[in-house]
Amino acid sequence: MGSIKENIDAVNKLKDELAVKSGRSAGDVMLCAVTKTRTAEEINKAIEAGITDIGENKVQEIMDKFDNVMQVRWHLIGHLQTNKVKYIIDKVSMIHSVDSLKLAEEISKRAGQHNLTMDILIQVNSAEEESKFGIKTGETEQMIIDILQNCPNVKIKGMMCIAPFEDNPEDVRMYFAEVKQLYDRYAKIEHARLDFKYLSMGMSHDFGVAIEEGSNLIRVGTAIFGERDYGINR
Repeated sequence: MGSIKENIDAVNKLKDELAVKSGRSAGDVMLCAVTKTRTAEEINKAIEAGITDIGENKVQEIMDKFDNVMQVRWHLIGHLQTNKVKYIIDKVSMIHSVDSLKLAEEISKRAGQHNLTMDILIQVNSAEEESKFGIKTGETEQMIIDILQNCPNVKIKGMMCIAPFEDNPEDVRMYFAEVKQLYDRYAKIEHARLDFKYLSMGMSHDFGVAIEEGSNLIRVGTAIFGERDYGINR
């Protein structure tokens, strides 16, 4: 591994090459740096190296780091409990992991209290892994209908997918392709609060395949910061 800046430059170079290879422009894929377990100092180095968007898995980590991190767009990319929405509703620019109407309703309620509209992505568990959150692909249409009817302070900006971890990323290509098909279906619909712009798929291990299958937002941590040290007691 190189420095944080060198790693960011390498990831950006590769994602841009893959975007062009798949028929898009070099800048069409957003890089969201995943900062789980990373210090504010590490995050600030990444921002100084050009990172504009960071993703956190846990509400508590956003709360702990928020005041010590330079100006950046925050994304909540991990599972979000309804009772914790209120803590980050005015801090994040987008919530990737909406997997229930109950959660969307809470986000809308809290956003309304702050006079804002929150951008969200619907998390689709296309592999139907029991260990992961997200709705099944067949539940997507009803979820979208319910959110549009019941959540006035939420705008659906697209979808998010976490594929199973496989040693060979080719083995998860089918799951990305399935979500891209769904994404394309709803991207054609015109609605004030349905504006599909982001297909959040791909992490350090598999973002190459994800981009080839249509992802335009990748969530990369390890390839930027190195392997995580969770500590001896975790």
